[in-house]
Amino acid sequence: MEYLIDFIKVKDITKAKIYSHLKCSKDEAEILQNIVKKHIEGSSESLVYMVLNEIYPDNGEYNYVQKLPMVKNLLHLGWLSISSLFESKSIDVSTLELINSSVTLSPSFQKLLEEGTLEVELPESTAYSDHLEYLRDQFSRIEIYQKIANIRENYPDNSLSIDRLKNRLKLLETRINERVTSTKNKLTVEELFSKYELKQKEQIIFLVLLKEEYSSEIDSLREMNNLINLISENDYDKIKNRSLLEEGSTLIEKEIIDYDEMLTAFGGVSRSFFIEEEILQTIMHPNKLKKSEKITIDTLIKEQEIFELVTPKTTLKDVVLHPKTDELLKGVLKQVDKKVAKRLKEWGIKTNSNVDAKLLFYGPPGTGKTMTAYSLAKNLKRKVLSFDCSKILSMYVGESEKNVRKIFDTYNDLTKKSKSHPVLLLNEADQFLSSRTTGGSGSDKMHNQMQNIFLEQIEKFSGILIATTNLLETLDSAFSRRFDYKIEFSKPNLEQRVKLWAKMLPKVALDSKTVNIEELAKANLSGGQISVVVKNTAIKVAIKDEPTFENKDFLEEIQREIKGTFGEEKKMGFEF
Repeated sequence: MEYLIDFIKVKDITKAKIYSHLKCSKDEAEILQNIVKKHIEGSSESLVYMVLNEIYPDNGEYNYVQKLPMVKNLLHLGWLSISSLFESKSIDVSTLELINSSVTLSPSFQKLLEEGTLEVELPESTAYSDHLEYLRDQFSRIEIYQKIANIRENYPDNSLSIDRLKNRLKLLETRINERVTSTKNKLTVEELFSKYELKQKEQIIFLVLLKEEYSSEIDSLREMNNLINLISENDYDKIKNRSLLEEGSTLIEKEIIDYDEMLTAFGGVSRSFFIEEEILQTIMHPNKLKKSEKITIDTLIKEQEIFELVTPKTTLKDVVLHPKTDELLKGVLKQVDKKVAKRLKEWGIKTNSNVDAKLLFYGPPGTGKTMTAYSLAKNLKRKVLSFDCSKILSMYVGESEKNVRKIFDTYNDLTKKSKSHPVLLLNEADQFLSSRTTGGSGSDKMHNQMQNIFLEQIEKFSGILIATTNLLETLDSAFSRRFDYKIEFSKPNLEQRVKLWAKMLPKVALDSKTVNIEELAKANLSGGQISVVVKNTAIKVAIKDEPTFENKDFLEEIQREIKGTFGEEKKMGFEF
């Protein structure tokens, strides 16, 4: 207790052995000295009014009130803490409010009194004996990042505490690097950093998520804003660092981490990140024999001729939907929420954690059914196995029934082998869904048998299944009951057409003063038709000597589309 006794007994406080560490004025150090004396005499808390009045007795001029800013500065420096009910307010407490507040010595100042320094003396840098010893150091490093982020968020003026933590962080990071260099054994995490060429901030994000996995604590640090705060110095940094967790970033693109999207109570969407299971298992069980290489669905798809594998590019934000349709689809996405999935399992509604939903999208061509299916899959972070139902018919009686089973058997086989859960999309499923016939011909019986098998397969299907059809009038009631959601896709109204034109027009056309979106939107076109008009107009303008977009160019193409004087093929969806 050499430094404590010296601090209490010294007559000239500037001669105290720890004075140079305090970075405060002589008067402020004397206030600390007074509080330290009370602390060792048994008073863990000191009333600010009494401390100041004792050092600066009241002579009718209220001298002690003028000294309140010094106490506030000691709070900012991190040597004192507000105690009792004011603990959560800490530095945010007003200067005048301090006069009736109690303060206590901060843990940092007590450590300084005990050891004479706040510098961390780390053990000698020796090689890591195993990956757990390495992770212990890395997790200590993350804890320092957390403390720095917390001070920045709650006590922005406490720069001295941040500087002290940064010094500790620098020492620890140097030690980690030295130990890694001298370690000959395999360190799985370091190999991963090298393999994917992760930069420092990407490494920190990964280590935070890994620490969460080991600690099994509340998932607060997994949320996007918390991760960004951890690696950001200021608001500009926060904006810039968001790209590290967006689509296309190294961590997401290389499938190192992934995220769940959850709707918040205020209607927004929050992202909770986690490490991909395969990478996590490699790190947590490094000595376990590596299993055979995972077979990806991209590889398996080449071995069959039924499905087309689609990797969606658009999300539901890119689709112009009717508000009710948007609400229904968000209901499907809510199943991703871990709390919702847990409740459904507890209530006996679901038996697993997978998202289960059978959806029927119906409406005229070009209204966005297929693109919405792709976009929903993108939001669920899944690929799509797409099947064109018109291929099912066969000239040989009996083959169609076999083909129906083959669709679902192949899907189940692909998902089992790849251990993935792609969305099954059945495009143009009219013939499957229409009312069964009562005729006695062989073709009628074959059609009914095919539908019965289809009905049976839908009944036991587990996962996300989306069927699209242009007709609903002839939908068999047995099929209607099997779909959880039946969503209509009608032609867009005027407001929606304005949004579609704004999304699809080239930027150069949007910037042109000669293009009037409101006028173009008056034509009652579907999203697919607008896409065709934009494409054909762009081609026509591009070959001009002076390629300038004008309203008349679009209006001419709109009339051609309405009259049907050119290609009948309409691009499905509202892509842009």
